[in-house]
Amino acid sequence: MSPAEKPTPKQSIKAVRGTRDLLPDQTPLWNHVESTARAIFSRYGFGEIRTPIFEDTTLFSRSVGEETDIVSKEMFTWEDRARAASEKAQSLTLRPESTAGVVRAYIEHKLGETGQLQKLYYIGPQFRRERPQRGRYRQFWQIGAEVIGPQSSGAESPIRDAEVLEMLSSLLDELGIRDWRLDLNSVGNADDRARYNAALREALAPVKHLMCPDNQRRADTNPLRVLDSKDEADQEIINTLPKIADFLSPESRTHFEQVLAALDASGVNYNINPRLVRGLDYYTRTTFEFTVTTGLGTQNALLGGGRYDGLSEMLGGPKAPGIGFAIGEDRLILTLQAQAEADAAAEAGAPSSPAVSSPVRVGQAWSPKKLDAYIAPIGEAQNPAALTLARDLRRAGLTIEVGDGRFKLGKSFDTADKLARHIILLGEDEVATHTATLKTFATGEQVKANREELTDMLKGVKP
Repeated sequence: MSPAEKPTPKQSIKAVRGTRDLLPDQTPLWNHVESTARAIFSRYGFGEIRTPIFEDTTLFSRSVGEETDIVSKEMFTWEDRARAASEKAQSLTLRPESTAGVVRAYIEHKLGETGQLQKLYYIGPQFRRERPQRGRYRQFWQIGAEVIGPQSSGAESPIRDAEVLEMLSSLLDELGIRDWRLDLNSVGNADDRARYNAALREALAPVKHLMCPDNQRRADTNPLRVLDSKDEADQEIINTLPKIADFLSPESRTHFEQVLAALDASGVNYNINPRLVRGLDYYTRTTFEFTVTTGLGTQNALLGGGRYDGLSEMLGGPKAPGIGFAIGEDRLILTLQAQAEADAAAEAGAPSSPAVSSPVRVGQAWSPKKLDAYIAPIGEAQNPAALTLARDLRRAGLTIEVGDGRFKLGKSFDTADKLARHIILLGEDEVATHTATLKTFATGEQVKANREELTDMLKGVKP
């Protein structure tokens, strides 16, 4: 074969930009966060709902809003071609958020006809075509919850808003998140927003030409979105715009005051932020955002949400007031990593870094736990017996790894020491006498035990 004919090496395939793999040394922290969230949600009477990761595109354009960045720029949308002449093509979208899908399920399955308040939570991936950056991915994970139901169920009550916020403060505290801050605002009802939008258009008309192109467009199409802008050059103008608090109806003002009174009574600290409107069109009345001062840098939003009393009707369903939130799990993990890193640095007397991009390697509670035992068959002939012993121990609830009788004993010991708290040696004599030799790495103690004793010894049960 001539040099010109030599095959070129194939380029390796990598994860798509904006996505990533979570490896076994990282997932313990994710599992810890999710199990803590599930436990707390259960205490508050929430049940899990799992909706499809793709939906009809109309669901998001109608609920989230045509003029939002999510719908206009960020959705992964494709035409699902008909497979037969009798079928129609359909535009489908990977879900960019889950509230719309949960409300769609609420309507489709007639959950409102029960007359009961529906308290639903979800954990799963979302998809947005954003510019990837630290803590922000094109496939990202959210933990969220929705409280929705007919008016007769009390879904519109301010106590529901306060309960959700108190639950979130408890979740962050239980996870060990420090220095969180809750910002609150009311964006009023649909009539309040209409009056406020008119006032914003009037205030923006003489100055919008000084703003960035996106805000110039928003000033005409949906001026409320201007308040969401992160463009630093436009902040001076934004700070002079009218505040929505001056346009709230008496009903909206009373609702917000009752939310604040309930938070005061339950001891939840908050800050009223008159510029907080959130980025989705379906929000009404209470809106909120939790931020942190450690771990996320300038993009410090950890979670957010709000009330959406008209969303069900917007999607063709019955009147069903609701309130919900979504936690950016990727950003929550970054915060826990950064705070644990800072704690470790403080203990060591070293300066801490505000940015932590490495996998989780700090915090004993999040590190992969060692297995109960590693079974080392001595000689290939003992492999079947080792597998049988492993089966019996696993059925007893123990975590077990099985080696290979072809391994040298030194390799088995090295592997066992990395993976497990004990090593079980299984040679010809042990197989013949239905015993096993157990060594504990922490103490160096080595004993021979019969199979009946072995399970109790591994579980730490004294004879």
